[in-house]
Amino acid sequence: MGDPQALEKLDLPRDRPVVTICPRGKTSALAAEQLQARGYDVRNLVGGLKAWSLAWNTAEMTLPDQAATVIQVRRTGKGCLSYLVGSDGEAAVIDPSLETDVYLGLAEAQGWRVSSVLETHLHADHLSRARALAQASGAALYLPAQERVSFAFQPVREGTRIAIGRTTLQALHTPGHTPESTSYLLGESVLFSGDTLFLAGIGRPDLGADTARTRDKALALFESLERLTSLPADIIVLPAHTGEPVPFDQQMIAADLATVTARTEILAMPKSTFLEAILARIPATPPNHERIIEWNEAGVLPDDPTEYEAGANRCAIG
Repeated sequence: MGDPQALEKLDLPRDRPVVTICPRGKTSALAAEQLQARGYDVRNLVGGLKAWSLAWNTAEMTLPDQAATVIQVRRTGKGCLSYLVGSDGEAAVIDPSLETDVYLGLAEAQGWRVSSVLETHLHADHLSRARALAQASGAALYLPAQERVSFAFQPVREGTRIAIGRTTLQALHTPGHTPESTSYLLGESVLFSGDTLFLAGIGRPDLGADTARTRDKALALFESLERLTSLPADIIVLPAHTGEPVPFDQQMIAADLATVTARTEILAMPKSTFLEAILARIPATPPNHERIIEWNEAGVLPDDPTEYEAGANRCAIG
């Protein structure tokens, strides 16, 4: 309220920087000024948490056996993970959650043309940029087969193969998190697991479902996870989200399937115990998920996506 002494009694460490944060970066700017006047080394998070939700960084891995390079694009404050898979001058983008220019710029820097845009499922925690990216790049838009969206796309079904240069993505229908959820195999090297399998958790089956339907989806999820965990133990799992803030360290958020299986105890449970455990562990519902689903089904973006995307994702059950 314009009180110049508001932070007068605040005692902070002076051997490290202080960052002031608020939803939009305005109140925190005032706080930064007051603290700077007291001699603190202060930074204000410009744009606040809304802007932080769009901050991103990348990590990269080269797969000589697949003649491909994978770039992981991470929204550090949101936990969304998307991917460019490039080979021989072409690229596919999986689960884009940032502005189209991000992916087009990354592809151009590698000498790739974006030829395919894919989704693993219809997302509930962020607004998809898949349709916008396909339109901006002239790429083919691939979505798992379903009747939820109201725009044109090329349907992906079990066994669908999508060529990218000298490599290929193969679709595995893995329902549970959503009925249409689909994972993609890059040879026997990499599994893009969407929100079905995380690095230490599994996808929640409850969004948009009543109790009976949630149980049915949980059963489908159990069977999908059984299928995925039967893949080669050294396959690298690349999920669509992470529950931790992403450091700017250029290290892939990834693990081999053996490690994922070992650290995710719910995967070792028999079916009846699995169903009880997953129903007991369902986290709080993501904010604005119903509106986000409506927009993703319509293939449109609001004027300010961050207004609805702020906050961490809540897709996983540990």
